[in-house]
Amino acid sequence: MDQQNEKKNYTQKILENKTELIGPTEPKRIAYVTNRDDNTVSVIDTTTNTVVGFPIPVGLSPSGIAIAHTLNGTFAYVANSNSDIVSVINTTTNTVTSNIIVGVGPSAIAIANTKNGIFAYVISSISSSITVINTATNTVIGSPISVGLSPSGIAIANTSNGVFAYITNFSGNTVSVIDTTTNTVIGSPILVGNRPGEITTANTSNGVFAYVINRDSNTVSVIDTTTNTVIGSPIPVGNRPDGITVANTLNGFFVYTTNSNDNNVSIIDIATNTVVGFPIPVGKRPVGIAIANRANGIFAYVINQDDNTVSVIDTTANTVIGSPISVGNNPVGIAIK
Repeated sequence: MDQQNEKKNYTQKILENKTELIGPTEPKRIAYVTNRDDNTVSVIDTTTNTVVGFPIPVGLSPSGIAIAHTLNGTFAYVANSNSDIVSVINTTTNTVTSNIIVGVGPSAIAIANTKNGIFAYVISSISSSITVINTATNTVIGSPISVGLSPSGIAIANTSNGVFAYITNFSGNTVSVIDTTTNTVIGSPILVGNRPGEITTANTSNGVFAYVINRDSNTVSVIDTTTNTVIGSPIPVGNRPDGITVANTLNGFFVYTTNSNDNNVSIIDIATNTVVGFPIPVGKRPVGIAIANRANGIFAYVINQDDNTVSVIDTTANTVIGSPISVGNNPVGIAIK
């Protein structure tokens, strides 16, 4: 069977069948990790830092994942790059309840909480477009939104002027901005560094800012979302930065970036937009990263792609705690509810 037929048959199968009960989790801080080569999602209880239940089967080559807190419950939305669908996981039962056909090559996903509802914005990297899903009905709304070449990362900015989606264009070295009220691109693309990848936003007392990984520049660019302009000079981090997230700690806001070729994590103090401390050693080829706000502190969970593990960083001491947590093969994305 050739790859195209395998993809078609797998997509049809997963659209026709719902996943069996995998094993419930209690309402704690739970991490969901996409395992690209296993076509599954692993579940980690961050209170014990152990994997719970069995891996959840999803589509082909799951990559990006995001959590939606809706009136009907909390759901994980998974972009399956090689089956052109988004799987929806009910996080109460850890079952797949919906599979939604989107654009070609969905790779990343973000959730926008707007006055009109809660929507999932899905990057289709091959078609250079964004598909919008209404999470109330789990249906695609409107037409795909064209952005720049090879969109890679996406993050939502909740500002005083509205809710906006910021999308990095990997092949264009730019960031596109979508107004979620009209689902149209606004303004001109924002020029950043070489090969922009993941992106995150920070709501601070000084405003809302987008932090952009520039993979080939080994830097992070900062965008002021009020003016949609880059501020300051690019911030040098490690070699081949990949994942990025923001931790709101008692000591302030900090950006954590994974440096995939250095096997470590850099920390940026948002107050000064400078790197602080020393890089934190983790596993091999760190990629995705997410923050868990636990009762006993704030922790960063780092995917080590080549080790098939997750490392845990205590953001108070900025040190790795415990042993790496084993997950599936070729883990890529992580989201925490």
